[in-house]
Amino acid sequence: MTTCGEEEQNCMTSYLKMHFQWDWLCLSVLIIGSVTAEIENEEILGADVEVEDFDKQSQEADVDEDESSLGIVYQTPKPTGEVYFTETFDGVLTGWILSKTKKEDTDDNIAKYDGRWEVEELKENTVPGDRGLVLKSVAKHHAISTMLTKAFIFDNKPLIVQYEVNFQEGIDCGGAYIKLLSSSNDLNLEYFFDKTPYTIMFGPDKCGEDYKLHFIFRHKNPKTGEYDEKHAKRPDVDLKKFYLDKKTHLYTLVLKPDDTFEMLIDQTVVSKGSLLEDMVPPVNPPREIEDPADKKPDDWDERPKIPDPNAVKPDDWDEDEPSKIEDLDAVKPTGWLDDEPQYVPDPNAKKPKDWDEEMDGEWEAPQIPNPKCETAPGCGIWVRPMKNNPKYKGKWKAPMIDNPNYQGIWSPRKIPNPDYFEDSHPFEMTAVSAIGLELWSMTSDIYFDNFIICSEKEVADRWAADGWGLKKLVASANEPGMFSQLVTAAEDHPWLWVLYILTLALPIGLGVLFCWPAKKTDEDIEFKKTAISKAITKGEIKQDREELEDDEIDLEEEKDNEDIVEDEDEGEGVEDIDEEEENGIADGSQEEGDKSNKSGSEDEMKEDDESTSSGDGPLKSVRKRRWFGKR
Repeated sequence: MTTCGEEEQNCMTSYLKMHFQWDWLCLSVLIIGSVTAEIENEEILGADVEVEDFDKQSQEADVDEDESSLGIVYQTPKPTGEVYFTETFDGVLTGWILSKTKKEDTDDNIAKYDGRWEVEELKENTVPGDRGLVLKSVAKHHAISTMLTKAFIFDNKPLIVQYEVNFQEGIDCGGAYIKLLSSSNDLNLEYFFDKTPYTIMFGPDKCGEDYKLHFIFRHKNPKTGEYDEKHAKRPDVDLKKFYLDKKTHLYTLVLKPDDTFEMLIDQTVVSKGSLLEDMVPPVNPPREIEDPADKKPDDWDERPKIPDPNAVKPDDWDEDEPSKIEDLDAVKPTGWLDDEPQYVPDPNAKKPKDWDEEMDGEWEAPQIPNPKCETAPGCGIWVRPMKNNPKYKGKWKAPMIDNPNYQGIWSPRKIPNPDYFEDSHPFEMTAVSAIGLELWSMTSDIYFDNFIICSEKEVADRWAADGWGLKKLVASANEPGMFSQLVTAAEDHPWLWVLYILTLALPIGLGVLFCWPAKKTDEDIEFKKTAISKAITKGEIKQDREELEDDEIDLEEEKDNEDIVEDEDEGEGVEDIDEEEENGIADGSQEEGDKSNKSGSEDEMKEDDESTSSGDGPLKSVRKRRWFGKR
């Protein structure tokens, strides 16, 4: 059985344990905050190191240098391997030819390719010395092109096409794709337009809410010699942010000799597949087609269910019953204003000064709800409400049953496709010898930069690091802080404010709950006093027990002496003892009555004596006799 002292000790242990847990929680919060701050500092230092590393690499090139406000040195990228074409637009624009022709099947007012191009630096996150080709005109056709350094022939090497695009003003409707023009003897770039034969078209395009990333190649039919456009399936990722964030993005197309392709944005794959399986329409036509001469027989029955011909309409079925009838139990509400219209002319309305009755007719004040009807159940002629007709059944129809003559859905028979062919290696496309931009846009200032066509991924990656990588670094350094980004996001999505408030309130509330010093209550003070008194009482109990042991020895010696006394003396002694016990009991009752007048130390000493086990019975008797003897 648990004693009162043990229960109080357990309470004290739990209390201290709870405070210990709260202290640890507060310490953990402080540690987490310190670690977070340290990580942020390391990220900033890491960015500085990255800038320094970039500067060291840039110093290796023998070109003119320009330094940004961040201390970043820009140097025109140079290819590190075999390339078929590169263009940085950092120097004089040479080799590029503006189209002088017109777009066919278009109104003459907009048919000309008279859109304007300029070579400029970026408007935002500018890198001094880094320039690009910028589409400047709105609602005009643009066409500009140039020859490759050397033609690319599709044999056993991959084709990698890579360039940068920045929609500096966003984009409403327009494209930023490029065309790799097919090699031919009659290719004249001054007459480059939408019908000029191309082999590959690749790049972003957007109109309305339709965000696309094109990859189209023109495939030659080996039987007819005609070309058909094959479109890659749409990427599964959301492309919207690349069109609206006004950042420079890197677009990469990789075609491999094993007839596979990859499309990347910012060096991340957004779509990949096979030229044989993931193009629409497929490269190879089907082996069989539906026979165009086959026709469905007149008696072919495609109905899986038919009305039961043996069903008969019941005699009590009345098709003339209406679905709704007047509710004859309805009663006109009390206070209904039959003579008041629901709407009345606005008494405050006035005829406009410019009202011409000959032209506009007689002026009438606009109608407003009748104010008298606001306090009444209704106005106008009262009409009984309608209710469902319990007798209504509607038009009778025979129940449907399975058609015993059902033959299934008819389809024409299959015949061999006379135009069937199998091109097992569509990678072998028509060679390309020029690159061009043929675009229409409703938004200006579309920025193009750092074109490269090569066969080695390492060359393209190094080219990207020297150009796009530097732009990305500058843009990251100029980005607003975390707080500004959160506010901007909340402006677009107001529900985020609720999330922000909850995120801030939760740790603050927990911190106040667990870390704020608790106010000492009367119970806590009494508990501590009891604990101190308890310790003193136990020391007194130990001393009393030693005295009781001595008294017990004295009593035993007295008992031996009493055995020698005569029987009558023994009887008198017993009688005296009984009287003393009765007096002790009475005194005990008086002590209980005066218990409230005792000091706290004496009460607690009695409680400790009473909390001892039953084996201390002799000690209690001895103590009583000792007290009786004193009395």
